Amino acid sequence: MNCPKTNNPWLIFFRPNPQAELRLFCLPYAGGGAGIFREWHKELNPKIEICAVQLPGRENRLSEPAFNRLQPLITALSQAILENLNQPFAFFGHSMGGLICFELTRYLQQVYGLTPVSLFVAGAGAPHIPDTKPPIHNLPPPEFVQELRRFNGTPTAVLENQELMELISPTLRADFAVLETYIYKTSTPLSCAITAFGGLADTEVSQAELAAWQEHTTSNFSLQMLPGNHFFIHENRLELLNLLSKYLAVYI
Repeated sequence: MNCPKTNNPWLIFFRPNPQAELRLFCLPYAGGGAGIFREWHKELNPKIEICAVQLPGRENRLSEPAFNRLQPLITALSQAILENLNQPFAFFGHSMGGLICFELTRYLQQVYGLTPVSLFVAGAGAPHIPDTKPPIHNLPPPEFVQELRRFNGTPTAVLENQELMELISPTLRADFAVLETYIYKTSTPLSCAITAFGGLADTEVSQAELAAWQEHTTSNFSLQMLPGNHFFIHENRLELLNLLSKYLAVYI
C-alpha cells in the first residue's frame, strides 16, 4: 500500500486509492487544468489511481504565473512528483501534455534512473518532427482569439467574453510559448512502452506524426486512432479509458 502525498499543489487525487497497484499521472492540453480528469477514476480499472497534474496558471493555481519554457517546467514538475513515484507509475498527456510527459520521462530516466511502465501520448505529434505552423503565442489579441477558435478547444462563450479572456490569455499564451519555443534534442530512446492515440478527424496532428513516436522507444509501440477531432479525449472518453485499462492491465 502506497499512500499518495496529497499536500502538493501540483498533484490532485480526485479519489485517493491506497489499494491501487499503479499510479497514472495525467497532464492536460494547453490551457487545460486537472479538472479534465476529474471523472476518469469512475471508468478506469480500480487498481489504477489517477493523479491529475495541476500546472501553475489554471483553476486553483490561476494566480500563479504559468511556465513559458519547457525545461524549467520539467525541472519543477520532476521535483513535485518525485515522492509520489513510490510504486509502478505511468504517464498520460494530451497535446501539450504529451510533450511534457515525454520530456519528463527522459529527465526522470536520466537524472533519477526512474522510468514509467508506459507512456501514453494523445493528440501530440512525435517530438522530433518540426512544427511548421507559424507561432501564435505573441499574436495581438484579436488574431490570438481567432487562432484559438480554430483549435475548437475553447468554448465560444469564453472566447467572446473579454474579461474572461483577459484572465486566461496569459496562461494560454505561456502554454503555446512552451510548445512553440521547444527544440528537440536527440538522446537515447526510452525503455518504456509508448502508446499514441489520435483522433480520426484531427486536423492538427496527422496519423504519420503519431506513428513517428515509435522511434522514441526500444520497447513496445502501439498506435490507436479513435473517432473525433483534436479533443477526442472528451468525445470518446469511455473508449479511451477502456484502452488505457487494457494496456495497463499487464502491469497490475
